[in-house]
Amino acid sequence: MPSPSLPVVLAVSGASAQPLAERALQLLLEADLPVEMVTSRGAIGVWQAEMGLRVPSDPEAQASFWRQRTGCASGRLICHRWNDQAAAIASGSHLTRGMVILPASMGTVGRIASGVALDLIERAADVHLKEGRPLVIAPRELPWNLVHLRNLTRLAEAGARIAPPVPAWYHQPSTIGEMVDFLVIRVFDTLGLQLGSLNRWQGPPARSASDGAAIP
Repeated sequence: MPSPSLPVVLAVSGASAQPLAERALQLLLEADLPVEMVTSRGAIGVWQAEMGLRVPSDPEAQASFWRQRTGCASGRLICHRWNDQAAAIASGSHLTRGMVILPASMGTVGRIASGVALDLIERAADVHLKEGRPLVIAPRELPWNLVHLRNLTRLAEAGARIAPPVPAWYHQPSTIGEMVDFLVIRVFDTLGLQLGSLNRWQGPPARSASDGAAIP
């Protein structure tokens, strides 16, 4: 079991699901977990285009931005510049609990699957694969073509866990926020972390005698 003092690497690529990344960061910090975050250049553009947020690229300014945005002072947060391949998480000697790419664009998926590291996300993912550490990839694309499927298969064969953020309704969500929490929490279940609160599946409800069946 990895030490709880080891950081979780949270990577955000330029796919359209930034609210999932923001909520993931908030839940990790609320759980008092250390986080090392890297946001791709494309993700910064998507945040501005879709949510009107100007996320700073400077690491210290970005960390302050997220502290204010999430309203969370707990946990340890280190932000890295998207192209800083001299960052600690670019080295296999820097220990982590694992890495989650949420969301993962298919461009990011393809480059990691090909062993190409043009930015820090791709290099850190390659490090986690070569070191045999947990790497969880949450691809956000629809539909998947054959190239996408083969790239994801190659990553799964290399040791990554593929966890697309697929919604469910058995927890009876009534708000978008509840659905976001379900998606984020289920992705981090894959890393062995239990974040937030979730109405998990407990099996079908007991049937009454009036339904024509005995109550189990």
